Amino acid sequence: MWRSCLRLRDGGRRLLNRPAGGLCASMSPGPTIPSPARAYAPPTERKRFYQNVSITQGEGGFEINLDQRKLKTPQAKLFTVPSEALAIAVATEWDSQQDTIKYYTMHLTTLCNTSLDNPTQRNKDQLIRAAVKFLDTDTICYRVEEPETLVELQRNEWDPIIEWAEKRYGVEINSSTSIMGPSVPAKTREVLVSHLASYNTWALQGIEFVAAQLKSLVLTLGLIDLHLTVEQAVLLSRLEEEYQIQKWGNIEWAHDYELQELRARTAAGTLFIHLCSESTTVKHKLLNE
Repeated sequence: MWRSCLRLRDGGRRLLNRPAGGLCASMSPGPTIPSPARAYAPPTERKRFYQNVSITQGEGGFEINLDQRKLKTPQAKLFTVPSEALAIAVATEWDSQQDTIKYYTMHLTTLCNTSLDNPTQRNKDQLIRAAVKFLDTDTICYRVEEPETLVELQRNEWDPIIEWAEKRYGVEINSSTSIMGPSVPAKTREVLVSHLASYNTWALQGIEFVAAQLKSLVLTLGLIDLHLTVEQAVLLSRLEEEYQIQKWGNIEWAHDYELQELRARTAAGTLFIHLCSESTTVKHKLLNE
């Protein structure tokens, strides 16, 4: 229960204290999500300054063009992504902006910027360890002792996910009612570290991003393996909040805003992971089709 109060408090602070940072010299937004990997403050909105968006293939991968200008990262690096599918998705984010560019809605662009600039200078092993560390505070591993209705709800909704993960990866995942959290076996860490090592650094950036949104590595793995939908994963991550809403009622605009934002970020992060794992290109695909 105490975790619900902390989340609602922190969510309210994020809404009230959303910074209005300045625009970078390049044409790229920064992350908008409070997470361990955040490196850029969200820039302000800006009037749309381009008409057409296109993609081209360069020596380092696929590039995004805004009219005749090549998109760059906040550190002024050429914005280049490894797959055509990801390039199309990013280009669609830019093309879908209306009169005003809302940078904080462009989650795929943000994730690409983080992968390209790597502002925290982390290597693959460090990204893997950061993702696995979410097990220590995994949302679905923290249980309440009362009220009984919430205890039963957590057991009915979260236990099947833990059982799936244990069977899928051959590991042991414990839950706990202690504020100190569950004990994570060393073997479990080793197995998940080995599994995550099969992903490239771009995908690992996405995995950490999604885990930070859901506060759960287990739910993130369920998303990656297509065991869960985005809607299911988000609701499972917000189980206590949803329980409180059903019991005490909804705070007008605040809960709905947070839910929709969480769905958008989680969906974008999951798509990013899959597109970064793609090795094929989209043949004869035009952005305007």
